[in-house]
Amino acid sequence: MQVVMAFDQGTTSSRAILFDHNGSIVGVAQREFEQHYPQSGWVEHDANEIWKTQLAVGREVLEKTGVSAQDVVAIGITNQRETTVVWDRTTGKPIANAIVWQDRRTAEYCDKLREAGHTDQVQAKTGLVIDAYFCATKIRWILDNVPDARGRAERGELAFGTIDSWLLWNLTAGKVHATDVTNASRTMLLNIESCQWDEDLLDLFEIPKSMLPEVLPSSHVYGESDAELLGAPIKLGGAAGDQQSALFGQNCTEHGMAKNTYGTGCFMLMNVGDTPVPSKCKLLTTVACGLEQANQYALEGSVFIAGAAIQWLRDGVQMIDSAPEVEALAASVPDSDGVYMVPAFAGLGAPYWDAYARGAIVGITRGTTRAHIARAALEGIAFQVADVLDAMKTDSGMPMTELRVDGGASANDLLMQFQSDISQVPVIRPKVIETTALGAAFLAGLAVGFWNSTEEIAGVWQTDRVFEPKMSLDEVTHRRTRWQDALGRSRHWEPVS
Repeated sequence: MQVVMAFDQGTTSSRAILFDHNGSIVGVAQREFEQHYPQSGWVEHDANEIWKTQLAVGREVLEKTGVSAQDVVAIGITNQRETTVVWDRTTGKPIANAIVWQDRRTAEYCDKLREAGHTDQVQAKTGLVIDAYFCATKIRWILDNVPDARGRAERGELAFGTIDSWLLWNLTAGKVHATDVTNASRTMLLNIESCQWDEDLLDLFEIPKSMLPEVLPSSHVYGESDAELLGAPIKLGGAAGDQQSALFGQNCTEHGMAKNTYGTGCFMLMNVGDTPVPSKCKLLTTVACGLEQANQYALEGSVFIAGAAIQWLRDGVQMIDSAPEVEALAASVPDSDGVYMVPAFAGLGAPYWDAYARGAIVGITRGTTRAHIARAALEGIAFQVADVLDAMKTDSGMPMTELRVDGGASANDLLMQFQSDISQVPVIRPKVIETTALGAAFLAGLAVGFWNSTEEIAGVWQTDRVFEPKMSLDEVTHRRTRWQDALGRSRHWEPVS
């Protein structure tokens, strides 16, 4: 049996998953790794530990399933985006811990860039907002704060990469220094139209071009793994950042198709075709996928708190004992009885970007029960997603004919039905909800001919259930108006410092 291996390198764990030609999971291995918090707002990873855990799960999944390395036709990589690694080209050793996407140490520098009037330039070139989230300011911080880093970089001795680049370097024993176009588009250094490193941005951030990896398509044979690592050389056939990989794994390869991932937060991406669409609604424009023939672009919107609201019901107020209990509790009442919960525990993301918003529960009466609050929490997730979806429709000028869903909370039928109702679009849940890893497998398999076309992949992708809108338009209008009222009460709650 021939299979594709997906390396799914996430923020808290490394996983390896084997997929067969039908897109079914053959085996999984997973290992967590340590999170480092040197001071408030700083988040780091040991890049060597990431590599060791990723290699270990690759070996483990082969051993568990009895699959030979010779039967793995390709490896596809998907990864936590924006996390920044700088290493010595000769020794292959990182010169500092990796700075994680969540890290906020460069926020003040970003403020200065905005005050200096660089916002429009950066957004026009990259599709991104100036933020500590992206790689450019992280690289600069390392060059300015690690002893002799800038001098070594200017002498061509250092390499930068996002996690895909770091894994490719190690898998090939330093022979390949490359990244895919989706990860490159999250650095704040890539010109989103030419898909090349931008000289003006490199000058702005004072980053030597010699540090940067080669930018290649997402579905492409980058090279082969070193034979000693997994028992035989395996073609490295694809890479993509986790959210773009999930978009491809959801088979959203046509203009106007969209997916939403329900995790701790939510990430929604809409395919907008082969031309980048600038956002007027505070969304990000990013590369969706790079195939050999052309790049595709996406609009992206993030909701900060989704599944975390259910965790708060469990851990914060101990209203439930386990997260899956929330569905039965919420379903024990016919509706929320006018209760609305805005889960702005960490401010509001797209399309509001209000860092000073805070969580709110409104509409409580003497008749309110924990079931009503549980239902309001689920509905609060769906309302936020619907707001992002509306922003995407406005920016893209495209009607939304369906929303494909994945992530842990997509298993909640009540939430998915309400999402369909309040958004007035069919919500489609696939049989394989490990769509991030599946996307990486599809990209790699496509590069080596395991699958011959995106049309063949479309035949592999399978629907589990479709949730159709059942709520009347009058009720939708009423509920969304009341949601906006509740949202207004949560906004600008904290004083601006």
